[in-house]
Amino acid sequence: MKKLLQKVVKPFQAKYEVVCTTYQVIPGLPVNKNESRHQFERGAVLEAREFYTKVVSSDMTRTMAPVEVQLRKIYLGGKTIEQAEFGPVAQLRQVVNGKKK
Repeated sequence: MKKLLQKVVKPFQAKYEVVCTTYQVIPGLPVNKNESRHQFERGAVLEAREFYTKVVSSDMTRTMAPVEVQLRKIYLGGKTIEQAEFGPVAQLRQVVNGKKK
């Protein structure tokens, strides 16, 4: 009965993803933005949160600044659950968004 209930509920659970955005700043050139996404199955919140904490606590992520890491919940629309920024990400985000206008 429990397995049947899990099979019925699973399609209505949210998907999760970890998005890592790195900004490359070279003087005299426009700011480059690279996104890498790691997606998880429906209802895999524990695996996604564990992966997010590994990425945030990694020394490689901290030394590769400016980096923005997000844990996102995707059900009908995307919603950021947790976010970590290393370096001047807010200023670079304004430069990149201003470039597109």
